[in-house]
Order: sequence, then C-alpha cells, then structure tokens
Amino acid sequence: MSEVKEMKISAVKKCALVLIALGVQNAAQLLKHLKDDEVEKLSIEIAKLQNISADVLSSVIEEYYQLMMANNYIVQGGLDYARKMLESAWGMKKAEEISKKVEAATEVSAFYLLQTVDDKQLLNFLQNEHPQTAALILANLKPGQAAAILSELPEENQYEIAYRLATMEKTSPELIQDIEDVLREQMGTVFGGGLSKTGGAEAVAEILNSSSRSAEKNILTHLRERDANLANEITDYMFLFEDILNLNDVAIQRILKEIDNKVLTMALKATSDELKEKFFKNMSDRAAEMLKEELQFLGPVRVKDVEAAQKQILEVVRQLEEAGEIFLSRGEEEEILD
Repeated sequence: MSEVKEMKISAVKKCALVLIALGVQNAAQLLKHLKDDEVEKLSIEIAKLQNISADVLSSVIEEYYQLMMANNYIVQGGLDYARKMLESAWGMKKAEEISKKVEAATEVSAFYLLQTVDDKQLLNFLQNEHPQTAALILANLKPGQAAAILSELPEENQYEIAYRLATMEKTSPELIQDIEDVLREQMGTVFGGGLSKTGGAEAVAEILNSSSRSAEKNILTHLRERDANLANEITDYMFLFEDILNLNDVAIQRILKEIDNKVLTMALKATSDELKEKFFKNMSDRAAEMLKEELQFLGPVRVKDVEAAQKQILEVVRQLEEAGEIFLSRGEEEEILD
C-alpha cells in the first residue's frame, strides 16, 4: 500500500486500474452505466496506463474492495454498524481510515444515511432549524419521506420551507457548506459529503403529491399569496385527483381494478359530476348503478375522510404509472400518438 501512497494515484486512475483488472467484458458492462464524459475520461486514463506493477494493482483492488464492503455494511445497518463490521474485519485503525475514505470519496453512503435516519429524529431537528436548512435536507430525501416529515411540521413552517425548496437553485455554495457543517456537528454523520442543491418546483410537486391534503392546501395557498407564478409552476407538475378526468378510458378501467368500491364512493363524494361520469362510463351498468346508489345514500361525511380516500386512489395511480401501466399527463395536455 505504501507504493500507492507514494505515487499519489488519482481516483480516476484507480478506477481505470479496477476496470483493467475486471477484464474487457466486465468492464464494458460497467461502462454502459456511466455518462459519456465519464467514459471518455476513463478511456483516456486507461490508454495512458503503462508499467503498473502488480503490487500497485493489488493495492488499488484491495482499496476498492474495502470501500465496497464499507458501503455494503452502511446499507445493511448504517454507519455505526459499518464501523463495527470494519473493525471486526480489519481492526480499529483500518476501519477509521476506510470510513474517512467513504465520507470523503463517495456520495452513496451520505445519501443513504440521510434517507434512513429516523423520521422523528429528522422532524425534531428540522423544527429548530432555519427553513433553508430544512429545505436542503428535504430536497435530498425521497418524496414520500419528505412528504411525511413536511406534513408533520407546523403550518407556518410548511409553506416557508416549500418556498425555499422551490427556489433552491438560488442557494449559494457558501450556505450549503454552512448547512453541511451544522449537520456534521449536530447529527454526527457523514451527511455533508452527499448534500446537493437538488430542488425546484418539480421537487416540491413530488413531495406535495405524497403529502396530506391539508399540508398540500396550506402550502399552495400561502405560496400563491407570496408568488403566484411559482405556485402555478408547482401545480403544473402535480397530478391532482381531478386530473383523473384527463386519463383515457383504459387507464380508468385499470385503476378501478385496484381500488375498493367503498374507497371510490368516499373519494367521489366531493368531486365534479363530470369526474363521477368518467368513472361510471368505465364500469358495467350494474356496478355504475350500485355506485350511484351508494353515493346517494352516503350522507354527510368528514372532509378528511374524503381526502384520505382520494389520496389512497392517487397512490394507486402513481404506482400504476411507475409500473408503466398508465400514463399521466401533467399540466397542459400533451399530444399522444397511438
């Protein structure tokens, strides 16, 4: 390993050495998953490699293996678990060295850790932080997790954080660094290595699509008061319950196969007659008549029960879209060719 340190081999060169060690066919499969500029850099580096000793190649492969094992341990049980496993395999000193490399050289573990921190821990942390800090953290979570946390925050915090998230492209590198430092100090993890500026109207829309309806309404109402154009941009990316009206009949029929009639009845209680008819015409005559009767005799219902039913159906819609079984048109209708 000393020879590697003395040569100060760059990360790109190490990657090139690993690819050479893997052989042509395996390397080719890996390169398919890289961006064009990354492939170009690696190809140039491979072409430049000459007279690399077996010891150097062996050391680089060993380092690669150690980092892969570290990431694997982190995925299994987090950073503390990874350190214990690394200590068991290579001792405390080596484990610390590998942990530092993971923190400094990769973003995978940082993103993973951020997404797997207990929601209550994150919620407690965000309640006392600046909205810009909260927005940056939510931008690095999966939409479902971000939505669950955002929905639990006080209403006055929700729309302020959503606004900061929607305008995230204006975040300065200096502020991001400050936030990373806070996370390192207060949460004791490698979050700082994996934060990004990811945000914007589309990110907010994804989060709101998974949020409670009360949080969604609260945020959009206040955003319209503050910046109507931004609010419109966000809603253009969202798929709302009434947007089901724009789906074709095949999609409606597929959705109906996945939802319970009681849920559908509750969801349609407060919708337009046009949307009700959209569902009726895609059901058998008998099923449609039964649904109409259930709606007629349903009586007064709580708003939150209607919203919960609509959210349940929207979740089915999104799952079908992710599976490629239906296509959702957001914002202005798009022209589709059969």
